[in-house]
Amino acid sequence: MTLPYERRNAVDRTRQFLYDLLDPKKTPRVPKSVREDARRCLRHFPMPFEMERAGEQAPDVFGDWKP
Repeated sequence: MTLPYERRNAVDRTRQFLYDLLDPKKTPRVPKSVREDARRCLRHFPMPFEMERAGEQAPDVFGDWKP
């Protein structure tokens, strides 16, 4: 069973992973198509302030947390 704080952490880690894919210094030799896919995913990915709001509106889903 996934706990709300684990779900929140998964969203945060996934966001960071996608940003790392965009940075050739952090992830060398990643194909351009993968970098483009990461950029497309991030286009509508929830930002930290949106996750904060989600946590306030749905604490049973994303937990009661402080950034």
